[in-house]
Amino acid sequence: MKHALLTALVNALRRKSTPFSVLDTHAGTGLYDLSGPQAQSTGEWRDGIGRLLDTDPDAPDLAPLQSWLGIVRGIIHAHDGKLFYPGSPELIARLLRPGDSLTCCELHPEDQRSLKALFRHNPAVSVHGRDGYQAITALLPPRTAKRGLTIIDPPFEQRDEFTHLAAAVIEARARFPGGIIAAWYPIKHRAPPRAFLHALKDAGQRNLLTAELTLRPPLDPGRLNGCGLLVAGPPYRFDEEARSILDALRPYMGEDETEADVEWVVPE
Repeated sequence: MKHALLTALVNALRRKSTPFSVLDTHAGTGLYDLSGPQAQSTGEWRDGIGRLLDTDPDAPDLAPLQSWLGIVRGIIHAHDGKLFYPGSPELIARLLRPGDSLTCCELHPEDQRSLKALFRHNPAVSVHGRDGYQAITALLPPRTAKRGLTIIDPPFEQRDEFTHLAAAVIEARARFPGGIIAAWYPIKHRAPPRAFLHALKDAGQRNLLTAELTLRPPLDPGRLNGCGLLVAGPPYRFDEEARSILDALRPYMGEDETEADVEWVVPE
């Protein structure tokens, strides 16, 4: 879900000719080997991207996903049919035009090395071994463009991650008022995401849109029951585009209990 929506956000930036800059605060490795031991042991990808890869590329019901799925299929083809799934840095990099740029931040040494190797021949992409939250203070606003996107996708390994995420969204908007901010969050049960959104509203934040996909009712805090993407300052009519993307995804991502929702938390 996150990657389909992220692709749409970058495509919205591409509609204007002026350059844009993207900051990915928690970038990961860029490419994920679905044939590797870890992916094979969990097998989770088979109930996600695996279901979509088995579909007809020209299926009308998948039209809202074609830009993202086209990149995914192209990467698999480029690796001779091996299953490598692109993370957000690789997706964004493939959508950059001359003059656009991507800055990736990743603290994990092994993931950082993978990112640097992946983009070693791409001058439009820079990789920093920097804390993602600190990067918002250090790297915004971007020096190379007046338009852009900040994607904040923390690992949610800390109990107070939602608190840090709310502060990061507020800081990013203060430093880059004209930029789009997209923040991913897990949905285990409703209370933490609800408190996160209330914190943003109480801080006076406006023009906030959420897109959420839940595989089952979020009642068990011990399970990842879904996820959401908060978009602050979304592009024009992105709410309609997000609804069409989630409606296209929903039949493939779960069973009868799967639900998709796009909602204005605070209008402009």
